Amino acid sequence: MAKFEKGHQLAKGRPPGALNRTTEQMRLTINRAVNNTLNTIQTDLEELKKTDPVKALELSMKLMEYAMPKMRSIDLKGSIEVDAKIQQISVNINRTGSEHRD
Repeated sequence: MAKFEKGHQLAKGRPPGALNRTTEQMRLTINRAVNNTLNTIQTDLEELKKTDPVKALELSMKLMEYAMPKMRSIDLKGSIEVDAKIQQISVNINRTGSEHRD
């Protein structure tokens, strides 16, 4: 029986990044299930709202994270002493805009 020789070019095997059949079938099945769910998600949420409005709201909030980025407050404070004219600069930056205070 012949051993594998390094650099042998006849048998190439699976190319890098190629999926095996099981992985490919699993992804296809999951994608089909997700697509079916997306087609009925609005109706499903409306039905859930009738029976359990709190759970429907919680689910809607979780889904919003995929459509809108979460807002965070950013506070930035600093001071610079350059000469006698400028003694202190204080800047507050928010996501909605910026404020300048002297």
